[in-house]
Amino acid sequence: MAEELALDLEELNHLQSIAKRPRVLSLISSEIRNLEKEKISKDTISQPTVRAPAPVPTLAKAPPTPALNYVTLSSFSWDQDDEKIKIYVSLEGVEQEKVETVFKPMSVDLKFHDVEGKNYRCAIPKLNKAILPEKSKVLVKPKRVIVTLFKASKGNWVDLHFKEDKLKPSADKERDPMAGIMDLMKNMYEEGDEDMKRTIAKAWTDARSGKTADPLKGYR
Repeated sequence: MAEELALDLEELNHLQSIAKRPRVLSLISSEIRNLEKEKISKDTISQPTVRAPAPVPTLAKAPPTPALNYVTLSSFSWDQDDEKIKIYVSLEGVEQEKVETVFKPMSVDLKFHDVEGKNYRCAIPKLNKAILPEKSKVLVKPKRVIVTLFKASKGNWVDLHFKEDKLKPSADKERDPMAGIMDLMKNMYEEGDEDMKRTIAKAWTDARSGKTADPLKGYR
């Protein structure tokens, strides 16, 4: 079809070049314009449509979340009964949904976010005794926060924070007092002369037989 249109246009152009009468020239020119429009239309339809590739969306990297700064709350009061501990934190403007709690058997970590533009933190890294994390809870009041910790075992706590028992005997004090004496006797025997060795051997024999409680008594 496109070839036939081209041939028709060629022939009409030839006729236009030899025609003399104005009316004939006008008719030929009009037909040439119509055929040219038709040819352009058919060429456009016959050409395949090339679609531009769709742009691949690039994922914007989220800016890093800045670290939050916290004001430490180290002052609070507390009381107890046989089953639970109650901690009272004086702080106004706290919202219940903005409280972050981490309860563990031996520790408590409380974070209060966006309290009049500030973040607060109250933590007890090591409790005096174990608690039940799944039962512990936080209740926000207008002027304070009440933290309820349920004891793992009933009884009285002498303190909220863990403190090492200073009355507990150390490992050195728990050692057998005879152990140091035996080490001393061994060194003296190995480094001493024959008289010292005989004296230490006799003292050791007497101590084992129950004649003396002090192995060095015979040597002093």
